[in-house]
Amino acid sequence: MSLVKLTIKGISYSQTQNGAYALILNEVDGERKLPIVIGAFEAQSIAIALEKEIKPPRPLTHDLFKSFADRFDIVVKQVIIHKLVDGVFYSSIICERDKIEEIIDARTSDAIALALRFSAPIFTYKNILDKAGIYLNPNSPETENSEDENEGVLSTPETFGFDSGQGKLDEGYTKFSLSELHELLEGAVQDEDYEKAAKIRDEISKRES
Repeated sequence: MSLVKLTIKGISYSQTQNGAYALILNEVDGERKLPIVIGAFEAQSIAIALEKEIKPPRPLTHDLFKSFADRFDIVVKQVIIHKLVDGVFYSSIICERDKIEEIIDARTSDAIALALRFSAPIFTYKNILDKAGIYLNPNSPETENSEDENEGVLSTPETFGFDSGQGKLDEGYTKFSLSELHELLEGAVQDEDYEKAAKIRDEISKRES
């Protein structure tokens, strides 16, 4: 079975499961998206890994695993989403130590959070993408076939820092100056309130762009 390389397109609030998020993966050489429902903690961990400027004052679980692996010369080479059963994705982490390769079973959300920290590529098999991949392009002929099956599963792709109910930036930060926003960002990171930090970061990015 041929492997298809994936990249992370974004994290979207799941409209069908309260407190859950949809991680949206995009095939590198195609238009299909692979949505995977993950929990809030995993969404937060993935979002922090994507946002390079947000540094937690203490290591999260996946950061701890990365430090542990680095200390013992374990390298994550790649992640493969290898199975889909009853809507649940199964993944393997391909590791290497002393030129010996090991395959470790993992939840897909954990595997991707680690792949980001190791800058490791993410793959899935073509048959899984054929089965679960969707087109978000409304002009695509595949959209009509997938519309009923995926209706309500995904909201518009958005960053983790967006308001999950409205899908827009928290307008409460518009009244702060840029220097005040930077202070608020530092405070939010220190308090480990990463969702708040992401909202403030987005407001700063909007003004500095």
